[in-house]
Amino acid sequence: PKALTSDVALSVRNLTKRFGLVTAVDSADLEIKTGSFYGFVGPNGAGKTTTLAMLTGLLRPTPAS
Repeated sequence: PKALTSDVALSVRNLTKRFGLVTAVDSADLEIKTGSFYGFVGPNGAGKTTTLAMLTGLLRPTPAS
């Protein structure tokens, strides 16, 4: 069988995480092309660590309502 190829290494849509009534990440969309290098910056409490934890499988996103 022929291998599937894509120029996209990572793609997420509507990524959301809530902790009770607090929304830490609200419907984030992200697409990273193969071979690209990105920085993830923002102020304290912006949801950077929470987003990366979801992308790596360490934290489950909140299901869509």
